[in-house]
Amino acid sequence: MAAAVILLLPSVADAQDYERKYNLLVERVGPCGVGVETLLENWAKAEQDNDVMLAAKFNFWLTKGQGTEVVARSEKKYLGMDAVLALKDSTGADVYYYEVLKYDDECFREAISSVDRAIAMYPERLDFRFMKANAYISYERESPDMALANLISLVNDYHAAKGEWSYGGQPADKKFFAEAMQEYCYSFYTLGTSSSYEAFRKLSEVMLGHWPDEPGFMSNLGSYHMLVRKDFKTALKYYDKVLKKYPDDYTSIKNSALAARRMGNAKMEKKYLQMLVEHGTEADKLQAQARLEVLCR
Repeated sequence: MAAAVILLLPSVADAQDYERKYNLLVERVGPCGVGVETLLENWAKAEQDNDVMLAAKFNFWLTKGQGTEVVARSEKKYLGMDAVLALKDSTGADVYYYEVLKYDDECFREAISSVDRAIAMYPERLDFRFMKANAYISYERESPDMALANLISLVNDYHAAKGEWSYGGQPADKKFFAEAMQEYCYSFYTLGTSSSYEAFRKLSEVMLGHWPDEPGFMSNLGSYHMLVRKDFKTALKYYDKVLKKYPDDYTSIKNSALAARRMGNAKMEKKYLQMLVEHGTEADKLQAQARLEVLCR
């Protein structure tokens, strides 16, 4: 008679005990302090697919691999940050110093490996998807190529998926997702580099490819052409697309007035200023009326 094989599985109580111990330890020593790695290794052996454990492993390796370095630049802004120090060089030119994050590559790979496992186990959990995207943005700094590719893949997955997406245990509908992608667009734009501006444009275009009626992403493309390319005519085409569908869109009205002014087209500027008087804030209305008075003299 064959011997019975008994498979021992971790109980719910065991998993909760590991989570309790982890939270207590992190409170005392931080996410990568003494003892955390050992606890996570034991937890992974007991319950290798636990979502809290996988997130904890990601945070451990990401935090462990973080350091800082001081970078000297000629620009007054770098990666959306203000300088911590400004000095003159030997020629009298201004040099600005910024404290930025840097990462140990091996630790970063371990962090990404942990979150990739979490994504494989829970593919429609946006919290894990965002953790990976945020890590790439921080790691890549000036050139967010992997971050962009990761987000484009996520947009395509979200659009094609038949199941329910979630974030923080709550359903994540299209409105929530679009707002999150708009935040990533803003992050790319704020970095202020040629690569990040292109990421801002490309992510906006991908979103519009799936959801062509989203005004925020149409407005993004208008801003790209106005602020990055200085192509005010093309910018106005995008803003007008927004205003055709949403005639009270404040951002598009205000940017259209600015673009028309930059083009030196007084007639067109008047048109948008009148719209701003109707739909703008009280301060905007006063400024628009003052500007209209100047143009009408």
